[in-house]
Amino acid sequence: MQAYRRCLGQRQQQQHLIPALRSLHPLSVYGIDHPRQESTLATKGIGHLMRKGTGGRSSVSGIIATVFGATGFLGRYVVQQLAKTGTQVLVPFRASEDSHRHLKLMGDLGQIVPMKYNPRDENSIKAVMAKANVVLNLIGREYETRNFSFEEVNHGMAEQLAMIAKEHGGIMRFIQVSCLGASSTSPSRMLRAKAAAEEAILRELPEATIMKPAVMIGTEDRILNRWAHFAKKWSFLPLIGDGSTKIQPVYVVDVAAAIVSALKDDGTSMGKVYELGGPEVFTMHQLAELMHETIREWPRYVKVPFPIARAIASPRELLLRKVPFPLPTPDMFNLDHINSLTVDTVVSEDALTFKDLGIVPHKLKGYPIEFLISYRKGGPSFGSTVSERVTGTEF
Repeated sequence: MQAYRRCLGQRQQQQHLIPALRSLHPLSVYGIDHPRQESTLATKGIGHLMRKGTGGRSSVSGIIATVFGATGFLGRYVVQQLAKTGTQVLVPFRASEDSHRHLKLMGDLGQIVPMKYNPRDENSIKAVMAKANVVLNLIGREYETRNFSFEEVNHGMAEQLAMIAKEHGGIMRFIQVSCLGASSTSPSRMLRAKAAAEEAILRELPEATIMKPAVMIGTEDRILNRWAHFAKKWSFLPLIGDGSTKIQPVYVVDVAAAIVSALKDDGTSMGKVYELGGPEVFTMHQLAELMHETIREWPRYVKVPFPIARAIASPRELLLRKVPFPLPTPDMFNLDHINSLTVDTVVSEDALTFKDLGIVPHKLKGYPIEFLISYRKGGPSFGSTVSERVTGTEF
């Protein structure tokens, strides 16, 4: 009984203290003073986004970024560089729960937030964007599937994201990752879809930033890895055309750094288009030579003319939606990629580049392609001398 009276007396004392505390420190209710539907962010383009903290992994940068396509090749590098600056990254994913687990370790506790969504469900996209003030669209696919066409993935989804971001009202930066060579007159359907996406986004959000990287090279790339695997397995490499098509490959880490640099500026990158190519221009043959030099294999090529390459790649495209089962992913012979190789893909002379973002891109030879060492048939130290690359018949 005494314990009950003691407890009742404490409650009465607390009730007398609460009004006094409220007079000294007025309290606010979130739902009344700050409605969830209204944005409380600063006006777009004013000042720097990164305005808080010391800039380290455990600081608070002030950015909450939704990165669409974060589970892809470029996405993992963008997430890593954002997380290193104390940015909270929302990771939309539509595959299994394992598709994003490699990203969780890149940021401090609670900074990498996976969120399941459906790209065809507008409400799920709005839910992923609800608390963000930055949207990055890295979604892209270089081949079609039974469920998703080039136009839907590379154009339709990008336009939808821009429209939702415009309705949101609190998105301070929108960055669209396109492709170098994207044009309405390109022989590639993917590049035509990317060009249409750029136009649609700038129409909805004139302050959006467009990044157009060239062919990206890195540990998980889809060009040197495929070449090295094919050359190791079959002892030759098919070259589409005569191998004279010019490209300007870029290290994927530099592309991620360019995206983060655009977020760090004071808004000068808003509404601009950047073409991100490496410091060197290669022909397809020269790039293949660099690959063979790294894996220390004797180069053997089979030149495949464009008409024959198209004939090899066409059956998949013809049967894609006519058979009741999914077809294999195109590897060496992708019809759309073959069409894109009929023209050179290099940075324009008057384009904005890495230099305008304060970045010096890496040359490919050396560290950026060291991952190819794993393809050396005798281990990392195989072929350390020239004689080991040459067969006995050459002496």
